[in-house]
Amino acid sequence: MTNSIFRGWRVNVLVIAAALSLLGMAVDARGATQVTFSKDVAPIFQAKCQECHQPNSIAPMSLITYQDARPWARAIRERVITRQMPPWHLDRSVGVQKFKNDMSLTDEQVDTIVRWVDDGALQGDPKDLPPPKPLVTDNEWQAVRDGLGPPDLIIQSPEYTMPAQHQDVWFRPMSDIPLTEPRWARMVEIRPTNLKGRRIIHHSIAYLVLNNDPEAINTGTANGPGRVRDDDDLVNRRPQLMEWAIGKGYDLFRPGTGKLIVPGEKIAWDQHIHAVGEQITAGSEIGIWLYKKGEEPKKRSYLVGFTGIRGNRFLDIPPNSYAQTEGFTVLKENAVLENFQPHFHLRGKSMQVEAILPDGGSQIVSYVGNFNFNWMTNYIFADDAAPVFPKGTVIHVTAWYDNTRNNKNNPDPDQWVGYGDRTVDEMAHAWINVVYLTDDEYKSLLEARKSKTTKATTDGN
Repeated sequence: MTNSIFRGWRVNVLVIAAALSLLGMAVDARGATQVTFSKDVAPIFQAKCQECHQPNSIAPMSLITYQDARPWARAIRERVITRQMPPWHLDRSVGVQKFKNDMSLTDEQVDTIVRWVDDGALQGDPKDLPPPKPLVTDNEWQAVRDGLGPPDLIIQSPEYTMPAQHQDVWFRPMSDIPLTEPRWARMVEIRPTNLKGRRIIHHSIAYLVLNNDPEAINTGTANGPGRVRDDDDLVNRRPQLMEWAIGKGYDLFRPGTGKLIVPGEKIAWDQHIHAVGEQITAGSEIGIWLYKKGEEPKKRSYLVGFTGIRGNRFLDIPPNSYAQTEGFTVLKENAVLENFQPHFHLRGKSMQVEAILPDGGSQIVSYVGNFNFNWMTNYIFADDAAPVFPKGTVIHVTAWYDNTRNNKNNPDPDQWVGYGDRTVDEMAHAWINVVYLTDDEYKSLLEARKSKTTKATTDGN
């Protein structure tokens, strides 16, 4: 081979190799085709991330295009490998693992993103990109995004103007419910009245002001008698349409269950608003998806805040330390637990819900070991996976706190923290929708599940 021919051959090889690298089609040392944004990563981002990571949305950056995502590649890798993003912080090794609203990445999707970054975060061929999804240009309902259709009824609170610098505010206005006949809700969702409102509204609770409907009051749980200044029982008996907090979506009730709304009732709002360095005006609104007439459910769903703090709301978190508390609530009736939503403030780290059964046995319901204050994720159990417990079961909630510099949300690790409603104070409870069952209904549900499990085992063989 002459030198000129060799040089020409060498140049051609280099040009081809460079082109393949740019297109993300080069082969790595393991002999596998390299992962590219266009072909492999963009579909994952579109399915699991772009709902929030798009221009003018609540996420800090857009992940729509390669140019948007590439500067954040290392940060994305760290977030997905630690399962901080998407915001699904539930432990995958214990408790219920089947959900109606699972937004988590599969192990394969995490591996794909990690390989993409480790291989140089290549763009690949733009022709491989999936068709773009329409951008969210307004304050859309999460349920609508998930394909569940628009609400039948929307009720809005008055709005509050929070100055750029101010102490926390609890805004508690009232709203009429425009119904002329009793109707059952099958799903509810609260959202701030505008996108900027998502920055200042920490939580929003829609309580029902009843009109001669005593069965709406929860009497199926108890926290113990005679505790001074502890009104957990009273709060849990107060009927609520929904509680919303930063990052939460909707409450979707089990088939055949829901919340009854009677004409003449009102919504009493409890909105916790905090300043974020910019004057913002916002309130809350609740969307209600109704059962069709003639399809009304037979069971009510009760929203209960199962406490994670035992006795008189005592909480003592010293500076630069970790702490643990626990709370106990008795189920006075047979019950199905429909979901799990841990609630903390800035020092919250982990929460476990355990059922202590009347026979002395126990069962872990759920455990979140990587809580993120900015995402009060609601984990809605699949119908056949929602745990069911007999009366006399104790719901044991254990909460852990991180008041050190390791907690990125911690505003001041040198500050002592106690119980309180302010964002800089702390609390701990598990919001769970509960459906109560008669003894016959309880036995029938257990038998149906046992039969289904037996059939699945038989079919598998």
